[in-house]
Amino acid sequence: MSKSQKSSSEQNEVVRLDKWLWAARFYKTRSLATEAIKGGKVHLNNQRVKPSHHAEVGHTVRIKKESIEQTVIIKQLSAKRGPAKVAQTLYEETRESIERREKQLQERKVMMAGMPQFQSRRPSKKERRKIIQFKQENN
Repeated sequence: MSKSQKSSSEQNEVVRLDKWLWAARFYKTRSLATEAIKGGKVHLNNQRVKPSHHAEVGHTVRIKKESIEQTVIIKQLSAKRGPAKVAQTLYEETRESIERREKQLQERKVMMAGMPQFQSRRPSKKERRKIIQFKQENN
């Protein structure tokens, strides 16, 4: 097979959407990617699709995970999961998506600033004595 034939076959490579999402590290497993697609959390070109739908270079993928929504454009195809650095080259996030995520992050920080911060530690001996004394007084 010559170089020109090989490069054209690589360009015509067919990758399932669930495999691409897994390879691009949006989901930890293919089954999680499949569930997300079936559950309507992933849209390809603003349409719901099946997990077996083919991903193609230039397609727009909208991914919603928890309260975060990302819109990315497929730049390369891959059916193999590689390092995170390689996975980041498979897509490009749109400017609007980045701005929306940063705005949501700022709003979340403002909301959390007003919330009391709880420490997850055991009470000290002095605090335990106060708790016991409080319970005995109220019984």
